[in-house]
Amino acid sequence: MARNGTIAFAAVAALTLSVLGSVPAAGAAPQTPSATPDFGPNVTVFDPSMSASTIQSKLTSVFNAQQSSQFGTARTALLFKPGSYNVDANLGFYEEVAGLGLTPGQVTINGQVHVEADWDGGNATLNFWRDAEGLTINPPGGTDTWAVSQADPLRRVQVNGNLKLDDGGWSSGGFLADSRVTGQVQSGSQQQWLSRNDQIGSWAGKNWNMVFSGVQGAPPSNSFPNPPYTAVAQSPVIAEKPYLYVDSAGNYNVFVPALRNNSSGTSWANGNPAGNSLPISQFYIVKPGDTASTINAQLAAGKNLIVTPGIYHLNQTLNVSRPDTVVLGLGIATLVPDNGITAISVGDVNGVKIAGLLIDAGTTSSQSLVQVGPAGSTASHAADPTVLSDVHFRIGGATVGKAKQSLVVNSNNVITDDTWIWRADHGNGGTVGWNTNTAANGLVVNGNNVTAYGLFVEHYQQYQTIWNGQGGKTIFYQSEMPYDPPNQAAYMNGSTKGWASYKVGANVTSHEAWGLGVYCLFLNDASISNAHAIETPSTGVKFHDMVTVMLGSNAGTITHIVNNTGAAAGPGHTVQDLVSFP
Repeated sequence: MARNGTIAFAAVAALTLSVLGSVPAAGAAPQTPSATPDFGPNVTVFDPSMSASTIQSKLTSVFNAQQSSQFGTARTALLFKPGSYNVDANLGFYEEVAGLGLTPGQVTINGQVHVEADWDGGNATLNFWRDAEGLTINPPGGTDTWAVSQADPLRRVQVNGNLKLDDGGWSSGGFLADSRVTGQVQSGSQQQWLSRNDQIGSWAGKNWNMVFSGVQGAPPSNSFPNPPYTAVAQSPVIAEKPYLYVDSAGNYNVFVPALRNNSSGTSWANGNPAGNSLPISQFYIVKPGDTASTINAQLAAGKNLIVTPGIYHLNQTLNVSRPDTVVLGLGIATLVPDNGITAISVGDVNGVKIAGLLIDAGTTSSQSLVQVGPAGSTASHAADPTVLSDVHFRIGGATVGKAKQSLVVNSNNVITDDTWIWRADHGNGGTVGWNTNTAANGLVVNGNNVTAYGLFVEHYQQYQTIWNGQGGKTIFYQSEMPYDPPNQAAYMNGSTKGWASYKVGANVTSHEAWGLGVYCLFLNDASISNAHAIETPSTGVKFHDMVTVMLGSNAGTITHIVNNTGAAAGPGHTVQDLVSFP
């Protein structure tokens, strides 16, 4: 995204890890109703019996501490039991605010649940890493503000009024899913946006790339590029993100929403969402101090995981091999793979759900940060796919991070839903640079019939995305080429200038993508060119609604949009569009 300025903060401190707690014995008695599990020091659970001033004091103190802490170490989840609250929740970095109802109507906030950009003068292009879910919001002035860029999902909310997506300055990409806005969504300065399986009163605003998938009330027809709306009537296949809730007896559970095919609108519109409830007794609650060996032991014993807010350094890979395992992070829980390991390895099994995690590369380069399925995976998981929801990746920024590839998908039928895969272009001093936070590729898809919604991949040094599997689908793609190649000679793919952002493998005969935006901002040498944004075979593929942008007035060139099709985005003509390919 177009950003103005680099924010430097204190380096992330390593955590001292020790084993805390143990898994309850199999067959243990169920928890006492209304008992709150021990979610560790970084989770606060609010009850409607608490005074509004007490709740507001906590919300304000967390926001004040985390408002501008872009690369800080705090991680926080603030959870509201069913009921009504007269408070204002302004979210800072690494903060989650969520309702603990089965449906959004069970937790009402009479006030805003919002993100502003006051800390950066209204510029929201640096507002990352926060999350709000499971709430009904009654904004006092009739409009709620969610001025964000990447990795800031707004899920399962009902906004009774309007929703504004900027704060006066630029904002650069976000994600609204499984939500209802009774009034108007006002995109303002948003450069690009994905709305998926929502119900909205209306939409106002445009910039480069606005995409709607399964949205009731979306603009009535594709009009790209004027205005640049892309509307996919139904989301092909999706399962919503799992979430924590409290049932009518006061017991804690995790709800795992059911798979939906060719769907539109929210999963909870009828008040009884389809899916499966898992009691909290089936989860190991990971808290700061737990080691990788402890976590792996719980996985091997058949436990699901709730990963509470914190930064977890891993000295061994977390192995998820049991079908239908749920790994649910709270408060932007962060995993750091040390010594060049992979943080998470998922077996070629059905139905794994991984959600709400930030994978932050370690200082020793990893081959990959997350791998879904071993190389050569062949099983079909069409009836029960693995889903990654709000799983984000970072190479550098907080510390010097390195990895060859961030996310590698070998299994078939995998779904990714809101994924920011980021090689940092700014960060704490000394943590970014062409030879510092090194990484070749963001996403590599080898599995067949993989579907990606809200795919953000940025600043990697070669192809941002490589798609080798058959039958792939992408709905919304946003990508910036690296800012920092020192010169053209350092940014060559053989004899070709630069590397395409989105690379479809030469042997692929079936692939489709909607709403793709690829941008360049070559800060070190304005003469650098990238030959094309997308590189693909021309047979069996379909690309819809593509835009390339040269950010700024003189910061390099993207010569073509797809292969050798499409005009150059560069000085004198900074934005180029292509409706379809081939």
